[in-house]
Amino acid sequence: MKFLRYFDLRQEMESFDFIHAEIEKGIEFKGTNLWILMCAILVASVGLNMNSTAVIIGAMLISPLMGPINGMGYGIATYDMPLFRRAIKNFTFAVGVSLITSALYFFITPVSTAHSELLARTSPTIYDVLIAFFGGLAGILAISSKLKGNVIPGVAIATALMPPICTAGYGLATLQFNFVFGALYLFTINTVFIAVAALLVCQVLKFPIRSVIDPQKRKGVNRIISAVLLITTVPSIILGYNLVQQENFNEAANRYIQSISVLKSAYLLESNVDVNHRSIDLVYSGYGLSDEDMAKVKETALVFQLDTTKIGIISGTDAEILKQSTSRYRTEAQELENKLNATTAGLQVAKNQLDSVLNIPTKGEFLLKEIRELYPQITACSYSETIVYEDTTRSELLPMVIFKSSRAINRADRDKISSWIETRLQNEKAKTYFE
Repeated sequence: MKFLRYFDLRQEMESFDFIHAEIEKGIEFKGTNLWILMCAILVASVGLNMNSTAVIIGAMLISPLMGPINGMGYGIATYDMPLFRRAIKNFTFAVGVSLITSALYFFITPVSTAHSELLARTSPTIYDVLIAFFGGLAGILAISSKLKGNVIPGVAIATALMPPICTAGYGLATLQFNFVFGALYLFTINTVFIAVAALLVCQVLKFPIRSVIDPQKRKGVNRIISAVLLITTVPSIILGYNLVQQENFNEAANRYIQSISVLKSAYLLESNVDVNHRSIDLVYSGYGLSDEDMAKVKETALVFQLDTTKIGIISGTDAEILKQSTSRYRTEAQELENKLNATTAGLQVAKNQLDSVLNIPTKGEFLLKEIRELYPQITACSYSETIVYEDTTRSELLPMVIFKSSRAINRADRDKISSWIETRLQNEKAKTYFE
């Protein structure tokens, strides 16, 4: 049929020897290829750190990681086991270098927040399987064809091998192993299905077998491939199913919220949708929800196939009561704190007064020791504090000092001693008497 000629690939194919040489060249990771890989990893890490999609795309364009993956698929398809083992070895080395490079970057960088571009690389689904598979098909077809065009760069962007490796490095640097496992699983999905796509294209295009292999060993290789595909695909199908369920719930919840946003006696003030727990919280304002409004909210939920037991409803009056209750508790707590502070201050004043009373007997002794250095004739000192009443409403506590001397002290010395006492006791109204 003439129509099928449009789908014929053989007319534009390179020679098998040329394809083999290209694939062999692509699996090597040393010298230039290794340095390009490290630069691509650093660029991708910076892009994830900055949450910049454009920078991440640039990193994917310069990444040489596709080479050994195509080499693994090609090696299995042509039963070229030496080339397959070389591809595995170089790929493992490249992944190790990539992880170390990205981990070192994220360990050094001062910005360690997980942005959306990082978080997007931790939850692979069946859609990532499809992207990797069809991207891998396009990649191996481009390698096999004389008309390569811009397919290889496009495949590098679509299959996104670099960001998951960098996300795993971020997880290692910050010790967040949920990032490590999720990102490495996504990277494994991409790797396996790009290799499987290469394998299928090589078999469909009837690439020549490069080594003799007995049928029993061929069956063993096929079983291993099937097991790897099963182990890789099943979890992604489960995750993809959960993603679809979450998206369906989120869409139904949003349509439900729009339909019950305005009721007869109230309007929707706030809503919160939790897709993980399949719950919805609604806060209504106005005059409160009537029985009719409550019934409509529940009935509408059933229309959208939502679980009514997971719909929380708070009316405006309930919210106001909650607000008032919170305000009251805060006021009471403030009053208690003020009373506690006042009591503490009162205790401190009482303690100071008690200390002052307890120190009265010793003040006379100190004053006597100090004054006798200047006036040896003073033989005794009496110190007390007395209350002086000026009228019936006002009184004052004043210190009083009485000195006793072996001989009379003249008037000038008495004035000096009185001034010294006022200064020493820091009270200008202190009274000094002599016997």
